[in-house]
Amino acid sequence: MLRFALKRLPLKRVAPGVPVVWVLLAGEVALMAADHLSRLNAAQRRRLLALTIKSRGRPSTLSEADRLELRILFAKFEPRLFVGSTVKRLSPVPVPKRLLYGPRAERSHRAS
Repeated sequence: MLRFALKRLPLKRVAPGVPVVWVLLAGEVALMAADHLSRLNAAQRRRLLALTIKSRGRPSTLSEADRLELRILFAKFEPRLFVGSTVKRLSPVPVPKRLLYGPRAERSHRAS
């Protein structure tokens, strides 16, 4: 359907050099990121943002307690599952489960 629309409709590009497909893919990734961010409550999201701003992209600028808190908040975001599910959603080929959930040994620890 999308391929048909892109070939038949006059809007093949949103702006010069920006194909519609890339805009749709970016929107899809943004929706998936919002889904993963919803796993944190509002206070946790604010704290994650505050720590990220405070660190200016370098966790070494934070105190040890702040780094630990950042690690805990980031783990709740589940970055491996986010990246894996994004790749799974956008990839035309099947994605191995280890990409989504980690190695088997790691998965067995989570189950218990």
